Amino acid sequence: MTRKKFRDYQPHQLMILPPALDEWLPEDHPVHFISQVVDQLDLSAIYSDYTERRGQPPYEPRMMVKVWLYAYMRGIRSSRRLERALYEDVDFRVLSANQQPDHWTLSNFRRRHHQALARLFVQSVRLAQEAGLVKLRHVAVDGTKLKAYASKHSAMSYGRMKEEERRLTEEIRRYLEEVEANDRAEDDEHGSDSGWRLPPELATADKRLQAIREAKARLEQRARAEAEAKEVAREAEAAKKGRRARRKEAAAEPRPADKDQINFTDPESRILRSADKAFIQGYNAQLAVDAEPHVIVAADLTNRAADAPHLVPQLEQVEANTGRCPRELSADAGYYSEANLQALEERGVEAFIPPDKIRHTEWRQLQPPRGRMPKQMSTKDRMRRKLRTVRGRKRYKLRQCSVEPVIGHIKEAMGLRQFLLRGLSKARFEWLFTCAAFNLLKLWRHWKQAMGRRGEAMATC
Repeated sequence: MTRKKFRDYQPHQLMILPPALDEWLPEDHPVHFISQVVDQLDLSAIYSDYTERRGQPPYEPRMMVKVWLYAYMRGIRSSRRLERALYEDVDFRVLSANQQPDHWTLSNFRRRHHQALARLFVQSVRLAQEAGLVKLRHVAVDGTKLKAYASKHSAMSYGRMKEEERRLTEEIRRYLEEVEANDRAEDDEHGSDSGWRLPPELATADKRLQAIREAKARLEQRARAEAEAKEVAREAEAAKKGRRARRKEAAAEPRPADKDQINFTDPESRILRSADKAFIQGYNAQLAVDAEPHVIVAADLTNRAADAPHLVPQLEQVEANTGRCPRELSADAGYYSEANLQALEERGVEAFIPPDKIRHTEWRQLQPPRGRMPKQMSTKDRMRRKLRTVRGRKRYKLRQCSVEPVIGHIKEAMGLRQFLLRGLSKARFEWLFTCAAFNLLKLWRHWKQAMGRRGEAMATC
């Protein structure tokens, strides 16, 4: 009986010639596309930050940007997980040219250059525009609440801070009075200790008192800034109407309300209500999506809970990123306001924004209106009637099949449900960088489809 011949297997065999890393992956793999795209990006803001000539040479910034972008596309946002992938995954080893920065180096690069990395989102939009993916026939705007890297249980209201400040101040004062009265009588008990040192429990109370006072100061500063912003907005509104608004004389310095809260872990995050009616400590992530190719053309992150104030800034960002305004714009009821409708009309953008919250199932069952539109109809009634028409229902439906799936992909496939960095600036970087990675993923799929069509055309020749 002859023995079956198998392919040669020698795992410890040394290679005669060094392997070419590019040949380890197929030609249509996204790693090759990411490498080519990043080589075209403007990374001058990152390179200009390296001015120190002493010390060991740092890793090439292009390589670091490539591995971080590909990591976000793969749903890897932890520096430790990325370090492990640089050892274990072939695609990461190809992208990094077989270099393995440790997790501290990877994390420090992301923190150090977070502002420059956030600006790569605009470049991703323009790359998509050059590829012909940005149509701007219809843009859908939506927002989602994402958790901050902080617990809502580490927040405290302004009223509670005042109570805690009085309690801790009284506790520390009472203890110091007792120490001063009994110091000489307790010399034998304390020994070499002076008796003036705070015990651990009161030392912690002293630190907590200091943290509360700093948080109170931040809340008071926020109240003053909000009062000033309201005055500026009132003056701007009066200037639009051709009037001059006199600044109101404040009866007293603006103070926070007792229910106003601040978080000790991430002071810039806020208590927000998510889509499932739960309260989270987080941020409000906004994005505008081109409804036809599903490319993100504008994105931002704020700590304001309401969606309506974000509509005009998102539209302005679309214009800044692409150079023109969309023909149509749709958004849910949270973005409705007559001021927003007027702003869209002034820019020549047709709006599809319902004044009322309604479920998708109920909205699909609405019957289209009949007859002519009455002349004496309010702005809200006109919009309600418009969205009940066949054309209105068709155009508003684009929002449900464009921006909502994009948010779902970012949360589920790319795994962004909670930020890993603290502070509004760094959390905004995470959101914009994720949106840039999503756009590059769309570009890669477009490029892959184009290569497939080109191969089919050559095969038929």
